[in-house]
Amino acid sequence: MGASPGTVREAMHEGAECIGESQTLLDAAKRMAELDVGALPICGDDDRLKGVLTDRDIVVKALAQGRDPATTTSGEFAQGTVHWIGADASFDEALGMMREHAVKRLCVLDDDKKLTGIITEADVATHAPEGTTGELVEAIAAKPPQHF
Repeated sequence: MGASPGTVREAMHEGAECIGESQTLLDAAKRMAELDVGALPICGDDDRLKGVLTDRDIVVKALAQGRDPATTTSGEFAQGTVHWIGADASFDEALGMMREHAVKRLCVLDDDKKLTGIITEADVATHAPEGTTGELVEAIAAKPPQHF
């Protein structure tokens, strides 16, 4: 790999889609399957980022605990800190945040604080210089797992 991209915008997945906080886990699971993704940001009625829902949340925190995915809302899982970065922040800043917070993905917000994309561990592998992905994986493995 060559040099890192200059900004997060250059490396992120554009057009990230939210699951509404009042939509059910069943809705979220279907949408994850359609998009072939393992996580969806949770957005409120105000279109603001409220949290992140992962496929693991659905299985471990909901199904395994006997929760009904047809009646449990995604908003019930919008807990904790959601790590995000501005689209025009530097790629290196995103890497630093991912290492510091031991997360595999960051939500990317535009100047109006609206979700515009997601930058993931896979994006790092695709865009970063050789060795950077390994450093990120080690940082994530060294800390307790978090959502985003």
